[in-house]
Amino acid sequence: GVRVEPRKARGSASTTSAATIPPLSSLAAVAAVVVSFLLLSSFTTSGMGASLPKGFGESAAAVVTKADAPAAAAAAREGADAQLEVATFAAGCFWGVELAFQRVPGVATTKVGYTDGHLANPTYEDVCSGTTGHTEAIQVQFDPNAVSYEELLTVLWDRMDPTQLNRQGNDVGTQYRSGIYFHTEAQREVAERSRAEVQLKHLQPIATEIKPASRFWDAEKYHQQYLAKGGQDAKKGCVDPIRCYG
Repeated sequence: GVRVEPRKARGSASTTSAATIPPLSSLAAVAAVVVSFLLLSSFTTSGMGASLPKGFGESAAAVVTKADAPAAAAAAREGADAQLEVATFAAGCFWGVELAFQRVPGVATTKVGYTDGHLANPTYEDVCSGTTGHTEAIQVQFDPNAVSYEELLTVLWDRMDPTQLNRQGNDVGTQYRSGIYFHTEAQREVAERSRAEVQLKHLQPIATEIKPASRFWDAEKYHQQYLAKGGQDAKKGCVDPIRCYG
């Protein structure tokens, strides 16, 4: 015979029951995840060097805010070129790294550029292709009587994740590898000892290379002191978080 479906009682639910509608708390949670993703995307897709603001760790902050900061900064400014030493580092996007070292008492000059590659006079576009062998780097002149090479390394380690190979955060490619490029045998010894000490703090192997300094090619003028020109504070002793953006 013909099956007759029982009629719904008056006032019963329609074809979609209340039980199938997600509770408001779940909808709010989903909305929060979507908003967070969109905010993060605004940083990660905004171009070269885009990242969340990065503050200073305790050890690095101690170097940047040394009690004798004014005297050290003055000594670096007044020192003859012959009294200054050179250090070359790489730690991902060079904009943020340069700003960090601009703030270090005893650092007299900073510049960004490209090193450890095989193409002469590389442009930013050349380096970004990943085919020239260069890494984005900074080179600083510093007064060793005001700030030691070891203290500079303390700041360097603080600005990166040294376990990341050929990348730093959202910046991926061999041009973003980290490195310490020594100019003297003494710098090499300090660098290797420092890397060994940092390795004890990480389960993953340190990827930061230590190599002799090679030709350093200055980056284009608009890259120099980029974040400072954009309004971020470069004065000695400042420990405001640094945001690298492009």
